[in-house]
Amino acid sequence: MFAAMNVLSGWQNFYVIVGSSAGALIGLQFVVLTLIAQLPSKSNQEQVGHAFATPTVVHFGAVLLIASILSAPWRGVVGAAILCGALGLIGAIYEIVVVRRMRSQKLYHPEFEDWLFHALLPFAAYAAMAASGYEIRFHAHEAMFGVATSVLLLLFIGIHNAWDGVTYHVFVKKPKVEIQQQRQEAAAKSE
Repeated sequence: MFAAMNVLSGWQNFYVIVGSSAGALIGLQFVVLTLIAQLPSKSNQEQVGHAFATPTVVHFGAVLLIASILSAPWRGVVGAAILCGALGLIGAIYEIVVVRRMRSQKLYHPEFEDWLFHALLPFAAYAAMAASGYEIRFHAHEAMFGVATSVLLLLFIGIHNAWDGVTYHVFVKKPKVEIQQQRQEAAAKSE
């Protein structure tokens, strides 16, 4: 039991860093969404948000939750292992929902990179977390590296997806809105 506890305590700094990062990135997501909320929206845009924006916040939240779970003062590893495994399983199921949402929305046609970063890699990260959560009870030292890999993968997936979303709105959507506004102004002047 004490050897397993030493394994958990050895990861404290790691989880403080990734947990703090995830918390800060969640806050930034809210700031970005507030800033782009002023852009005109289309009727099906909510479906796109559920398919692409919401999962990013969920991934950051999962990182923050795992960091909190593994930083708690556990008396043994069983509780932490169960929660890691459960979160991994729930995350994998959630990814199936995300894939369904990506396929059902009609406003944006996902490319290979979208499928990779919004479906495949997150599913792999959550599945690895579930497997590592199961393995913590038997091979705590090795399994903690599996959890850490899953957490870092989710953090970097979230960073990629957040950047991808922001750049889409800044470089694709905003210029289209500006062009439409210029055309409307030109048409109004010509009348």
